[in-house]
Amino acid sequence: MVKSVEIAVQGALDELGTPLDQVTFVVFDLETTGGSAAEHAITEIGAVKVLGGQVVGELATLVDPGGPIPPFIAVLTGITDAMVAAAPKFASVLPSFLEFIKGATLVAHNAPFDMGFIKAACAAHGYPPPANPVVDTADLARRVLTRDEAPNCKLSTLARIFRSSTEPSHRALADARATTDVLHALLERAGSFGVHTLEELKGFVRAPTPEQRRKRHLADTVPAAPGVYVFEDEHGEALYIGKSGSLRTRVRSYFTASETRRRIREMIGIAERVRTIVCATGLEAEVRELRLIAAGKPRYNRRSRFPERAVWLKLTDEPFPRLSVVREVRDDQAAYLGPFGSGRAAEDARSALHEAIPLRRCTERLGLRPSRTACALAELGRCGAPCEGRESQAGYAVHAEAVRRAMEHDASAVYAAVQARMERLSVEQRYEEAAADRDRLAAYIRAAARMQRLWSLTRLPQLVAASPAFGGGWDIHVVRYGRLAAAGVMPRGAHPTPFVDALVATAETVRPGPGPTPAATAEETECILRWLESPGVRLVQADDGWSMPAWGAARLRGRIERAYQALRRHSEREGRPLR
Repeated sequence: MVKSVEIAVQGALDELGTPLDQVTFVVFDLETTGGSAAEHAITEIGAVKVLGGQVVGELATLVDPGGPIPPFIAVLTGITDAMVAAAPKFASVLPSFLEFIKGATLVAHNAPFDMGFIKAACAAHGYPPPANPVVDTADLARRVLTRDEAPNCKLSTLARIFRSSTEPSHRALADARATTDVLHALLERAGSFGVHTLEELKGFVRAPTPEQRRKRHLADTVPAAPGVYVFEDEHGEALYIGKSGSLRTRVRSYFTASETRRRIREMIGIAERVRTIVCATGLEAEVRELRLIAAGKPRYNRRSRFPERAVWLKLTDEPFPRLSVVREVRDDQAAYLGPFGSGRAAEDARSALHEAIPLRRCTERLGLRPSRTACALAELGRCGAPCEGRESQAGYAVHAEAVRRAMEHDASAVYAAVQARMERLSVEQRYEEAAADRDRLAAYIRAAARMQRLWSLTRLPQLVAASPAFGGGWDIHVVRYGRLAAAGVMPRGAHPTPFVDALVATAETVRPGPGPTPAATAEETECILRWLESPGVRLVQADDGWSMPAWGAARLRGRIERAYQALRRHSEREGRPLR
């Protein structure tokens, strides 16, 4: 009898997957007229094909977007309407691009943005979306680099760290070449993690870390309820604070492959426990989160840690008022605009107001008598020179009232004045100066719109509102001077009057302070406003009318944000943050 013996044979590496040196990568980048694939168009495409670390082909072309390029985008990218006038439409470029990427693995920095435009273009022109594997160099960088090595994973930062031969410049081919250099450097780093094949690369980027797997037990006792969770270290110090409508689901997600943020993965390695605070409603959880972050300032939270650092623009209370950047709102007769996130933003807003209204810019306090010689602004017609006695207090008061109105009620004059200057500078091809004015106008419009929206609620002594609760009943909140004073859930079938009366009677007593945010941080009031404006919310009681100024800045903010949307996308990808 002959006995068969099975012999185990070790497979070669190429039997386990496709070695990276045999993978054809197409690294590509797009320039667009905006940040939404549904609303905006491609203006340029650049792609680099590489195999085994060597460039084997390139594709690059400008694209006619079928409409004007916004001035904001032209300033950022340098691509103008004249440059794309003779360029092909994307409908004729797309077949060449799809042929160029056939059989390749696609690579982009912040790939969801670029792939979104490619998929939208394919759908619009009758092509199936690309089925190619996709590698995001931003995700890969977060996986292989520590925070000490790279403070962020923007393309410009990575290109500098890895000494790319091409500097990112907001032009498609240059950015694709820079991304190619970054890709090769990141693949070398990934090799030290045992990543040698395309299949290993795709799994590596999304795999949970050993620390994430080891700490999964921290979520075992977390309740399935709305509330706030606090990751704490071994000494009980808060590391990170968050909120969720389902604490158990949210906390568990930190220990899965879906959590790829480098800072949070680092935090999980330090955390030893998760403390939870169950709340009656989702809004209460959101407000409690903000208050706890402001009080504890946990090191792994980036937002909401220092509300006390807010900056305001003040129209001073004196015979000849001026605009002053301050950090404190006082109980005086002055008008305030803000809060701003930085002194630079406040300075920008002040410059926008000065462009439209001839308010004095000197810093000393002026009395009713002439005190000194006028500056050059008077000769340029930008100031009435009250310091020299050329303008009376009554005449100057007209300008001060115009500034107060621009802060609180009507943004039209400032918007029109700065817009006219931007258009003139653009015609003269003074794009950098136009961009500076763009930022100043945006700072003013955003601050005015935000403050006017806040003020609509913070001036009300009390407002009670309700929204349908999950599973029946109603979430009811009491708001006083823009601060959440009470939250509760009224059961289904309960009579509303006694429940609301009891909630109001037990609500926090709120004593308002000065200014547009008299009782809570701007962020807390904005949370409440978002809830009030959500579908299904009903007003139960209100001490006064809840309204916004008809000619306020809110009607202009949409124009500003649409123009900036693409700039934010570019700044996230390529490291040129907006102020």
